[in-house]
Amino acid sequence: MTTPSLDAMLAAADAGFPATLDRLCAWLRIPSVSAQPKHAADCARAAEWLAAQLAACGFAAEVKPTRGHPCVLAHHPGTGREAPRLLYYGHYDVQPAEPFELWRSPPFEPTVDERQITARGAVDDKGQVMTWLEAFRLWHAAAGGPPVPVTVLVEGEEEVGSPNLEAFLAEHRLSLDADLVVISDTTAWDRETPAIRTRLRGLLYTEIAIRAANRDLHSGLFGGSALNPINLLARILGALHDARGRVQIPGFYEGLVMPPEEVRAQWASLAFDEEAFLRDVGLSIPAGEADFPALERLWARPTADINGIWGGYTGPGAKTVIAAEAFAKLSFRLVPGQEPERIVDGLKRFVADRCPADAKAEVRVLSSGTGCVIDDSGPVFAAARAALAAEYGRPPVIGREGGSIPVVSSFRTMLGLDLLLMGFGLPDDRIHSPNEKFELACLRHGIRSHLRLLHALAG
Repeated sequence: MTTPSLDAMLAAADAGFPATLDRLCAWLRIPSVSAQPKHAADCARAAEWLAAQLAACGFAAEVKPTRGHPCVLAHHPGTGREAPRLLYYGHYDVQPAEPFELWRSPPFEPTVDERQITARGAVDDKGQVMTWLEAFRLWHAAAGGPPVPVTVLVEGEEEVGSPNLEAFLAEHRLSLDADLVVISDTTAWDRETPAIRTRLRGLLYTEIAIRAANRDLHSGLFGGSALNPINLLARILGALHDARGRVQIPGFYEGLVMPPEEVRAQWASLAFDEEAFLRDVGLSIPAGEADFPALERLWARPTADINGIWGGYTGPGAKTVIAAEAFAKLSFRLVPGQEPERIVDGLKRFVADRCPADAKAEVRVLSSGTGCVIDDSGPVFAAARAALAAEYGRPPVIGREGGSIPVVSSFRTMLGLDLLLMGFGLPDDRIHSPNEKFELACLRHGIRSHLRLLHALAG
């Protein structure tokens, strides 16, 4: 195969950018909220849309059922070299958009201005999937397809912990054979500096229920005598951290592996501006473990966070009631060496030790995944570093990220695959929040970077 001109494909990417935005807007209009059953049909529509786009790029694409929302699985044999074989992963599902009243425009009616596109899913992960989907489209136009064999797997349940993905990986193991997984679902260092992420925290998501009386009680008749589950739950959650921010769950830090000293020194040399990082979200005082610097807290230390707490009466006006039950959702970002099962056992003991005899406590696990460190050696990583450096005019930061991608540990443990995490979002993209956005320059850089990566692999 004669390798097409990179300059010509880059020019075509720029010229076709308005059409790229139109396609992305069409996908963003589909409210594929995996957490809400009322959007199940929308999730199926989002998968069908993507499969049709991949078919238009020359892929053999199918929508595959799971016990939950479907996956999109597609293959292209490549037009040149037989290796490396790449598996591109992404997700089409999005977070719930509530609270709707905080959006400046409807979350599923994308708005585009001279700087950014705003919509739920704009950057997480539909916009980032578009970076490599549009690269495939341009390679298809220029050469009939990508220069190396490519498999695409896009799921619809990442935002709810990928509960059915491991079964899907086991069932389709043979058709997912590859040398490396490529994922764009992380962030760049900043607007002018790209990044390759080599460490992710794992995620354990749990729910606690505390129950006491057999019905809600009048607080005047029973207050001062009856156990209040909301009061109890608040005391338990208030004991989760000590004054230095250290998590108090038994065994929480067992097995934790910190990065080597030279890596920590490299992070310190990045001169991360935590004050500016917090200022953007309206804060000024760092939280977390007080004995560690900012990037270590964000990248290499575990966390325990209360994501929601409820019980009793929360409507307008007053209702003097002692609720019969109270609930909270807790998430834990885990680092390599921590085992989710051990954390759950410790959490159960932590709650049970603080419950009197009349309280009945339940801890449910909604999802779990371990943290990972990725080996960034090898020719594809070298090609990615060169592609990003050429696109941005500066080398990428080789760093970690505090977020979690549930499938990463599954790819490694079940399929034995390593990963290239090459993302184009920004820390201020309001991921999971109202007014989520993706900057147009980042979208453009992403498309052009994936074009450059495939061009490098063609040689």
